[in-house]
Amino acid sequence: MAVTGTNPSAELKKHFGFSTFKGEQEEIVNHLLRGEDTFVIMPTGGGKSLCYQLPAMMLGGTAIVVSPLIALMKNQVDAMRGFSQRDGVAHVLNSSLTKKEIVQVKSDLREGITQLLYVAPESLNKEENIELLRELNVSFFAIDEAHCISEWGHDFRPEYRNLKTAIENIGRKPIIALTATATPKVQSDILKTLGIEDARVFKSSFNRDNLYYEVRPKTDVEKQIIKLLLENKGKSAIVYCLSRQKVEDLSQQLQVNGIKALPYHAGLDGNTRVKHQDAFLSEETDVIVATIAFGMGIDKPDVRYVIHHDMPKSLESYYQETGRAGRDGGEGNLITFYSYKDIEKLEKFLSKKPVAEQEIGKQLLQEAMSYAETSMCRRRYLLYYFGEVYEPDNCGMCDNCRHPQTLHDASKELALALETVKGANQKFKAQQIVNILIGNLTALLKTHNSENLPQWGEGTNHDERFWHNLIRQAVVQGYLEREIELYGVLRLSQLGHDFMAKPGEFMMPEEREYEDASSNGSATVVALDDQLFKMLKDLTRKVAKEKGVPPYAVFMETSLYEMATHYPTTLDELKNMSGVGEGKAAKFGVPFVSMIKKYVDENDINRPMDLVVRSLANKSALKVYLIQSTDRKLPLDDIASAKGLTMEELLKEMEMIVFSGTKLNINYYLEDILDEDSIEEIYEYFMDESEEGLIAEAFEEFDGDYSEEELRLIRLKFLSEVAN
Repeated sequence: MAVTGTNPSAELKKHFGFSTFKGEQEEIVNHLLRGEDTFVIMPTGGGKSLCYQLPAMMLGGTAIVVSPLIALMKNQVDAMRGFSQRDGVAHVLNSSLTKKEIVQVKSDLREGITQLLYVAPESLNKEENIELLRELNVSFFAIDEAHCISEWGHDFRPEYRNLKTAIENIGRKPIIALTATATPKVQSDILKTLGIEDARVFKSSFNRDNLYYEVRPKTDVEKQIIKLLLENKGKSAIVYCLSRQKVEDLSQQLQVNGIKALPYHAGLDGNTRVKHQDAFLSEETDVIVATIAFGMGIDKPDVRYVIHHDMPKSLESYYQETGRAGRDGGEGNLITFYSYKDIEKLEKFLSKKPVAEQEIGKQLLQEAMSYAETSMCRRRYLLYYFGEVYEPDNCGMCDNCRHPQTLHDASKELALALETVKGANQKFKAQQIVNILIGNLTALLKTHNSENLPQWGEGTNHDERFWHNLIRQAVVQGYLEREIELYGVLRLSQLGHDFMAKPGEFMMPEEREYEDASSNGSATVVALDDQLFKMLKDLTRKVAKEKGVPPYAVFMETSLYEMATHYPTTLDELKNMSGVGEGKAAKFGVPFVSMIKKYVDENDINRPMDLVVRSLANKSALKVYLIQSTDRKLPLDDIASAKGLTMEELLKEMEMIVFSGTKLNINYYLEDILDEDSIEEIYEYFMDESEEGLIAEAFEEFDGDYSEEELRLIRLKFLSEVAN
């Protein structure tokens, strides 16, 4: 390797306009210039790219940069061309190029114009590209996003596993591997798989002390997000969702609530994605609602909020995504909404994958769940996960440190857990240690005769959750260690041995409650204003009497509870209450909003801010499909099958449509499954005898003569005809 510039600081100023290096950048650059293998672990925003871009400009020949995403490569090439007078200084070589563009790239490479060539791992493994690159004077190989090499990394790419072979086929030169998120296990995988075990490792601190970490229960999550963004209008924010559909729905909901927001996901065409990304960078829009497809290589320094609508699949993903906040050193707020049901949903997705992937995925999910549920300092927990010790007990910049939980001494429980790890010969992960403590005999424990251990079932005075929490605390505080190569297997540390010999105090916080945080519509709702609720209840009876229908056919109690909590004073606001919708608001709403407006004025009530949250008209594809299919008189079984729904799920969807005020005609189906007298008998019950329209009461009334499904279908017919 021939160095054309001897002073990295002068070259830094010349090529990039910076006067000084950040952190260990200068040392990393010098190490690579000397032709030595290098491994860089540097958090998002730390300046990883410059560690290979500057050496590439200083050395003769072409540096090959392996990168996983076309968009990321394009951003970096555009940036490099901005620093140079020649466009040929940097190129991409991937499947997105036209034949004409490929000819130009090859020409610039052969003429020695190109100093940085960005390739996807798939492209580097192609024989024709290997032959081309053999002809060149390659200065070094840079492997960006190197965590993709490891199955334990959050973006595993099988093609990365073949890089060592491809590099050897081209001609071995110095290698620099770079990543922003790597646990000790992933770091070990990267070094082994690339064959650079002797590389010098440069590891920057993962701590970003300007970032505030908070996890909230996932209750009324859309309302919380809208309120948060309205209170911080004008500030840049990214909202991450797991599904494309949620991205679309939430971005529209933000827009109708006066927030400048755009969606971003892989399902949008390339031009739209670029347009939305540019609008965010140029501040034409404040908020991007995105899947994890967004953000790789985005260098916007003033993102003030990164909000996770759903808990990510791993802490690596979480760290990388949250790392996009506050890159300028200013305010950075990381708000994550968590429900255990999200973890269960992700586990179901994993069940379709190969067994090896399932095991890894479940372990990563377990870590993400542990982080969300822990009551210890979130910064300390996160840094420990990446192999870094954070000494202070209170960082002051996470929800757990600002609002600490009550501590209690758990030294006896810690001693029992350590004895269990030792008694089980230090060969189990946390879940199996917990199973031993609570006496849960799994197939794995049976093969090891674990039920004969003296610790078997000794921890039944605490639940499973308590023991998981205690083990997490013991690991982070250094009493237990996780074996890197046998990911998750627990070993006693020296501190653990010392504690067993001479137990001391072990203070542990209570866990926060996150179970059942998801609002599923079945939870008990408490009205904020009892007096208004009673008035609305009386009005419902009065309107029902005038219309000749039962009160629940006007508005169900859950809708009245919401009205007495949010005080809607217009029909537009009323139709946002659950179970109301446009049809019901138009048919019954006028006297209700009039009463509420009068009540608000007379009692000088300040209506809660979240009242201004406007929801989208429910025009989802599924709703339209169900209405059209019943109009065409398709059998309900066929409708359910076509949409991959169970009959129970289909009934729920139909009830949502009807309860909100839209008619569904299902007479054709009912006539096939019930005789005319039965339909009439149930119909009359819902009209004359049922006070609240409850299915359980109807089932009891008819003494099981009709199934729950039949009763629900007649109730749908009844509400469609008399209430909508």
